[in-house]
Amino acid sequence: MQHLITPNDFSNSEINRLFEDAKIFNDLQASSVLNGKLVITLFFENSTRTRSSFEIAAKRLGAKVVNLDVSTSSSSKGETLIDTVANLNAMKPDAIIIRHRDCGLPASLIEHVDCPIINAGDGMNAHPSQALLDLYTIMQHFNGDVNGKKIAITGDIKTSRVASSNLQLLPRFGLEPILVAPEHFMPLDNQFKQAKFLKDVVDELDIVMSLRTQLERHSQTYYNSLEEFGKDYCITSDIIGNRDILIMHPGPVNRNIDISDEVLSDKRCKVLEQVTNGVAVRMAILKKLILQ
Repeated sequence: MQHLITPNDFSNSEINRLFEDAKIFNDLQASSVLNGKLVITLFFENSTRTRSSFEIAAKRLGAKVVNLDVSTSSSSKGETLIDTVANLNAMKPDAIIIRHRDCGLPASLIEHVDCPIINAGDGMNAHPSQALLDLYTIMQHFNGDVNGKKIAITGDIKTSRVASSNLQLLPRFGLEPILVAPEHFMPLDNQFKQAKFLKDVVDELDIVMSLRTQLERHSQTYYNSLEEFGKDYCITSDIIGNRDILIMHPGPVNRNIDISDEVLSDKRCKVLEQVTNGVAVRMAILKKLILQ
């Protein structure tokens, strides 16, 4: 049985086939391919885009969706998460989608279920469906010709599961990441080119992926406010000028801190396209894993 815990769970050829399905689903409002199937969503962290995207994806494929309210579940009464998932598995779902603050938690549940586990984000570790939809958006824009394209990933890279998954996935398809951040936001184990400021590398870029600054995930204070960070790292029209650069962000966007209002409304900004593509890619993921 196949699961999706990190992007490395899918081979390049599997991802290319996944994207062929996503192209079809992009044009469809509904499908019956998962009629009679049951998907459970289990979110222990707040989520708007990812949870709603998966739920819409499942329903557009004809599946029924049950969302477990973790605030009223038995886990809030002391039941272990393994027991919670084992009990859910006994109800014969066809997939379980889980988000949790603990790194590695979704992977630890695999041996306790008889259905695919889909990792919707675990701590700072991985967010594979986000990386897949990011790659799909990039490939869509460049008509599949992404080999050698340079992408700056900028912001709070160290604590970002989105960055972690993209750094696993994008180089496999020939993209060249450049990490742009202050030293304390850089990952400790890094094999990619680094820059302190976006303006230092902007002339060689094809894509810029901004990340949300997650001050709550750091053990010490580096900035007194998000605004202080944004003074140096907000993506503005002054920085990107009229260059032919794709602007991306996994959301939620801190306006005028991650990306300026002006750039968010620029036609080069693909944030809302990422959201649209996220439904299609997650439809393809659910179809692949449930019908395997």
